Amino acid sequence: MKARLENIRKRIKNAALKCGRNPETIRLVAVSKTMPAERVKTAIEAGVTTIGENYIQEAREKFNDLSSFPVSWHFIGHLQTNKAKYAVRMFDLIQTLDSVKLAKEIDKQAKKIDKVQSVLLQINIGQEETKSGVDESEVMALIAEIGQLKNIAIKGLMTIPPFFNQPELVRPYFKTLSNLRQRIESKALPNVCMDELSMGMTGDFEVAIEEGATMVRIGTAIFGSRQ
Repeated sequence: MKARLENIRKRIKNAALKCGRNPETIRLVAVSKTMPAERVKTAIEAGVTTIGENYIQEAREKFNDLSSFPVSWHFIGHLQTNKAKYAVRMFDLIQTLDSVKLAKEIDKQAKKIDKVQSVLLQINIGQEETKSGVDESEVMALIAEIGQLKNIAIKGLMTIPPFFNQPELVRPYFKTLSNLRQRIESKALPNVCMDELSMGMTGDFEVAIEEGATMVRIGTAIFGSRQ
């Protein structure tokens, strides 16, 4: 695993340098869904500092087992409103906020524990019916409402683009998200920060970095095949 991690970090560095970016500005989120806590512990010991989880129940077990390790936990799966209270307690960043209803529940649960919950807005950039996320045309209205909530801090955008075997075919989607980020940033909205762009996975993260990703979500290239 250490060798795989070193290879990924090297590729992140090379992709960043190729487009004139500082590699230190790109965070590796190790996606550990279906991986047992022991395997995640091995990854942490090999140098992983940010863990991405997709399912609340699975994450709760790992979070409890690994709570002594100084890692940042990110929720990257579809979050149901009734699971928001667990997400707020465990995760430093919820990457998949996509509705006012969910935002209000996160805000309510965060207030209970005196926390300002950092979130990313998930954008359905490919307008795929099978994927969660808000449509690009609806983002501004969503931000206007969420920006008023006191216990939520919008930190940027996230997307899961359509799958292609060729990374270059994904580039237009990453570019669209990057342009959307700039448009939102230019409005200087209160309580809205656009520091983060979470995009790019094992098959296309280098292209995502070239288009401005600040977080790449890598699973199989670190952990191997899903269990």
